Amino acid sequence: MGNDAHHPAIAVPEPDRHPDPTPSATADLLTLGRRVRHRRTQRGMTLDQLGAAVGATASQLSLVENGHREPRLSLLRAIAQTLGTDVGDLLQPTPPSRRAALEIALDRAQRSTLYAATGLPTVRVTRSLPTEALEALVGLHAELTRRDDAALATPEEARRAMTALRLWMRERDNHLPDVEDAAEEMLRHGGYVSGALTHRSVALMAQHLGFTLIHVDDLPHSTRTVTDLANGRIYLPPASIPGGHGLRALALQALAHRVLGHERPRSYGDFLRQRIEIAYFSSACLVPRHAAVAHLTEAKKAKNLAVEDFRDAFGVTHETAAQRMANLLTSHLGVPLHLMRVGDDGALYKGYENDGMPLPTDGTGAIEGQVVCRQWPARMAFTRRDRTTEYHQYVDTPAGTYWASTQTGTTAAGGFSISIGVPYASSTWFRGRETRVRTRSTCPDPACCRRPDPALAGRWAPHAWPSAAVHAHVLAPLPSGTFPGVDESEVFAFLDAHADR
Repeated sequence: MGNDAHHPAIAVPEPDRHPDPTPSATADLLTLGRRVRHRRTQRGMTLDQLGAAVGATASQLSLVENGHREPRLSLLRAIAQTLGTDVGDLLQPTPPSRRAALEIALDRAQRSTLYAATGLPTVRVTRSLPTEALEALVGLHAELTRRDDAALATPEEARRAMTALRLWMRERDNHLPDVEDAAEEMLRHGGYVSGALTHRSVALMAQHLGFTLIHVDDLPHSTRTVTDLANGRIYLPPASIPGGHGLRALALQALAHRVLGHERPRSYGDFLRQRIEIAYFSSACLVPRHAAVAHLTEAKKAKNLAVEDFRDAFGVTHETAAQRMANLLTSHLGVPLHLMRVGDDGALYKGYENDGMPLPTDGTGAIEGQVVCRQWPARMAFTRRDRTTEYHQYVDTPAGTYWASTQTGTTAAGGFSISIGVPYASSTWFRGRETRVRTRSTCPDPACCRRPDPALAGRWAPHAWPSAAVHAHVLAPLPSGTFPGVDESEVFAFLDAHADR
């Protein structure tokens, strides 16, 4: 059968060196067929000899061994008895050898629609085909699949993936109980009792998982953190990243991959889902569920819900506090709401709603990069001279009247606003409901705020030639690789330089 040496660079199922026979075990037909062939060749039998012993033709058995026919149970029992094994052994879900694993991988690859689209002939695997050639063929198919996946990570496909995840979160009221439970468990290991989560508690959580937190000033430019699984280290920047990514949050997000059992992302959608989950875990640790729900419950009773109070109680950013309110208010207190992060140019960077707020979307259903109405609180807040406190406002929309509380901030990339809002009936639970500021929005009707003043348009339309500021986060092609946007060469060089320190 050739050289069965292990080559970990190619991802194929590992052979079962010590099978644990289980009669109820199931296996796909390809693996079943290869296990039959493996046992037959071990016994030194030809297909004709096995066929004569079990009452089947050699051609029938060939179809079984090549995964093209599912044998009857009676035939499978006869084959197992003749080959000196049992049905449970033949039904094991793992290939019997490295060579068999490669053959299965190649067979599956050549049956794929991706390979069929190439129009190339199918390679027939025979005993004379060297294992090295088989390794190369499987490797080429893996690279073909990887490049096809990378090509799919276009802005349009990325936006579709983000839309699917946003709708998935909406179905769950932006609440992930399993991640909440995982955060509560880790907080116990960190010795958390109450109040703000300390850096010491985060370090203890890392220690429980076998990691040491190390602050460095030469992190790869394309990363926020780097985890060294071999040496149990998590590398962090020496200071917080402007815009809300505090050191505690960065460390918690790095730990979340381990706590939540993440594997290397297989697609851009998988990558985005992991990003959502680690951000959720981080905020669930910074604002623990049991303490947060108690705070929100008391505030609701007093009709004094406020993001700024929630923020200050746990020592987190305004955005993290708003996000946690979005996680918990519907699931625990029955309050539907919407949450938005909007740039000072009106572009929507992040949004969530389960209260019917008509967020702007494009043809794919994506909201990222869409311009929100000028009459919405998320944009009206930028018109204030004093931006130190929260801004409260009602807005009448085609979907109903909504109240929102908005806080503005600034990063190196420009200004932004964080808005959390509710339908009119739910505003009774929030501080700021007494505001008399109220606007009317008819968007997406262009006459609402997108159509220019007719007089100004008549004067300037023939003479204006602006250069648009492109939203790079929406339109830029996504870099290929296991972790989109990460320069793996730089990361590997960084880890190698720090490994022996």
